[in-house]
Amino acid sequence: MANLTFSATEQRELREAARAEFPGNPALAYVLESLAAEGIRLDGCRDWDDIRTEQGLPDREDGAQGVA
Repeated sequence: MANLTFSATEQRELREAARAEFPGNPALAYVLESLAAEGIRLDGCRDWDDIRTEQGLPDREDGAQGVA
C-alpha cells in the first residue's frame, strides 16, 4: 500500500492550520488534522481520466486542454 506521509515540520504546519480554521470551518480543521496524523493513502487515488470514464463523459480532445 502506497502512502504519502508528511515531515514533522509539515505535520506541525497542518496542525497549526487546523487550529486556525477550527472556529470557522471545523470540517476543514478535521481534514487537515487527519492529513497530519495519517498522511494520504495513494492506492485509492484516481486521475481525471478515471473520473471522466466513471461519469460517462467523452474522452478529452487534444485541442481542449485546460478548458473547464
